[in-house]
Amino acid sequence: MAKTFKILFILALLGALAAAGITYAVYLQVKDSIPTKQEMKAIELQIPLRIYTRDEQLIGEFGEQRRTPIRYEDIPMDLENAVLAAEDSNFYHHPGVDVMGLMRAAYQLVTSGEIQSGGSTITMQVARNYFLSFEQTFMRKFTEIFISLKMEQELSKHEILELYMNKIYLGKRAYGFDAAAQVYYGKHLSELTLAQYAMIAGLPKAPSRFNPVANPSRALIRRNWILQRMLTLGMIDKNAYQAAVEAPVTAKNYGIQADVEANYVAEMVRHELYQSYGDKLYSEGLVVYTTINSERQRNANQAVYQGVLDYDERHGYRGTLDTRKDLLDEDLATQQEALEEFSNIPSWTMALVLKTSADSASLRLQDGSAFELPFSAMSWAAPYLSENSRGKKPETVSDVLVAGDIIQLRPSDDSTWRLAQTPAVQSALVSLDSKDGAIESLVGGFNFFANKFNRITQSKRQPGSNFKPFIYSSALSNGYTAASVINDAPVVFHDSNLASAWRPTNDGGKFYGPTRLRQALYRSQNVVSVRLLDEMGIRTALEFMKRFGFDPNELPHNLSLSLGSANLSPLQIASGYSVFSNGGYRVQPYLIERIEDRNGDIIFQAEPVTVCQDCTLLERPQNDDSSATLLSQKGLFDTQQGVVERPVAPRVLDEDVAYIIYDIMRDVIRYGTGRRARVLERDDIAGKTGTTNDGRDAWFSGFNGDVVTTVWTGFDDMSPLGRGEWGGSASLPTWIDYMRPVLADTPASYVDKPSSLVTVRIDPNTGERAYPGQKNAIFEVFRRDHVPAANVAARPEARDGQNADPARVTPSTNSALENLF
Repeated sequence: MAKTFKILFILALLGALAAAGITYAVYLQVKDSIPTKQEMKAIELQIPLRIYTRDEQLIGEFGEQRRTPIRYEDIPMDLENAVLAAEDSNFYHHPGVDVMGLMRAAYQLVTSGEIQSGGSTITMQVARNYFLSFEQTFMRKFTEIFISLKMEQELSKHEILELYMNKIYLGKRAYGFDAAAQVYYGKHLSELTLAQYAMIAGLPKAPSRFNPVANPSRALIRRNWILQRMLTLGMIDKNAYQAAVEAPVTAKNYGIQADVEANYVAEMVRHELYQSYGDKLYSEGLVVYTTINSERQRNANQAVYQGVLDYDERHGYRGTLDTRKDLLDEDLATQQEALEEFSNIPSWTMALVLKTSADSASLRLQDGSAFELPFSAMSWAAPYLSENSRGKKPETVSDVLVAGDIIQLRPSDDSTWRLAQTPAVQSALVSLDSKDGAIESLVGGFNFFANKFNRITQSKRQPGSNFKPFIYSSALSNGYTAASVINDAPVVFHDSNLASAWRPTNDGGKFYGPTRLRQALYRSQNVVSVRLLDEMGIRTALEFMKRFGFDPNELPHNLSLSLGSANLSPLQIASGYSVFSNGGYRVQPYLIERIEDRNGDIIFQAEPVTVCQDCTLLERPQNDDSSATLLSQKGLFDTQQGVVERPVAPRVLDEDVAYIIYDIMRDVIRYGTGRRARVLERDDIAGKTGTTNDGRDAWFSGFNGDVVTTVWTGFDDMSPLGRGEWGGSASLPTWIDYMRPVLADTPASYVDKPSSLVTVRIDPNTGERAYPGQKNAIFEVFRRDHVPAANVAARPEARDGQNADPARVTPSTNSALENLF
């Protein structure tokens, strides 16, 4: 017996020595793959780029791996228990390796020749996910074990669990449990229920097989098994268990949901940063805060959306997408499948017309439900003939639809559906804080997902009369006044820079005779603008355009410049208008407010040039140890706050000129082509319409003392917008819809009137100083050294009041101005 025991002991000892030798030999093979303590402590997750509004609303996310890292303290207890029950219930008690599990895996390997189950603990899964491949080999498994044992020595259990919760792949590009909560439930992790925690806890084992969206029945079985394990382990009580297993499967593919739609903005940021970061941009965990105001962005989205749809309906219905009478006899699934073949706009739905009656159409919607579409929801749909004409207005449903038609529907104001069609026209809007150039909202087109071309920055179109205020400000800066008179009469120009003789005309072919510049601008009289530029000189005007940020080399060097024939982007126009809005200062539009790294440290902070009318430039004294030496070479001195380290916006337009232009453009709203904006009942707003030849581009740019907004409408292929479509009809309504909530409940913000300006009475016909007692005299604003000479005697004809300017005498206006540029 003793001899047998001795033999067994020797064999066991030899076996142990052999195992130790083998283990050491394996260790020598894999030791270079074991991370150091420093490497374990320096583990960094691949975190996508996230872009937010200024008020911290998510705009967009870019990165292959959707991930929102969380700390251990943020892990809900129910989720931790669900994960431990599913993956490693002995997690807090083993040294990183489950010996029994490994023995089971080894037995399977010996008997089958293949690795059938890994026996992996959570620690081993972390080791594999962070430091190893997923290759199923003997050597990789040993490496995993050694890394796990070392990890347990270097990291706490909570740190290991935190790494696991953030790294594990859970399907649908979701890495980590907080990302999974957003992808499958559209919520943050803390908002889920016990049943939902158990559902996502079942995903690590096989993200595709137990996916609640792709395989809800299998996922339900897995979820309930985890809940049973939690009950058995004492993690939950019977009541919680019963309520959770009875809960329905509510998972959907939410993706990562943005808080506010601003896809054009997100793409602008991504494109700009990619130039510096390359592909690392999508994994470094950068957080970008833009200048976008979330509420104003929502207003902009809705204003552009509604403006485009209103235009589209005005021009008629282009017909159904298809007619499939064969679908009427098919089952529900076949009908739905046919509808899904058509692309649509987010929040819209496709529908199949099942039958029609005099006052409604019975539809099958894309989600399989039935809906009765009333005639009132399609009464707009007169047949489209061209952009200039429509067919007869429909009187019954059958004038619009027949059974078998496949149509588009959009949500209507009464929470039902309305007949729709994908618009061909485009519109874009950009709004700036004129004091520092911060872009507060931006919409680059009707539907980003259909066309990512950003018409605010990438499109160069002719602004038409929207450009005239820049010409007029040049004139005022070169000796003209708002009362200067130009003869609005037929003229022929033989300009060497033009292809042939040019006969500019006003819209409608009407000429007004001698016209003051104030009238000419708010009426948008083309001939006056051309004559004015001709008198002033093209070279003078081109040089002046630099003040607004325009490159003279990109502007036409001929008289067509006066009518806005340059190709400019809406952002360039809005930037130019900001000079009028802020009283004469040049600011630079900017979009990125700051950038933070994955640790929350600021790595970029915008320092925009800012309007400060109470500030003066302060040069840093040489060899001066005062507080001013802490500034950059040029800082700001504020009479109320002292020294402030922020660049000041340079003055590029005399404050007198800036105010006079503002005052004239207020008349555009009061009496001119922008009269529709009077609905806002704001006396502080000013602006200018713009329409190009043949109505290919329609503009409106408007502002008060704080904000400037530009709207453009047109076709990408340069087609005409159609008869009756002007800046005042196609773009101004969008501007109004946007500015209404922006201006609501805010005090009037005027451009400050300089004390150097004087107001005198003038003759409305001549622009000269009025005679004493002249009845038709009106008031005009002048720079002090440009006031007309006083008249001392009254002329009889001046007392008749003939040809007085109605716009300056009475609020009534000439209806003939409705269709002027």
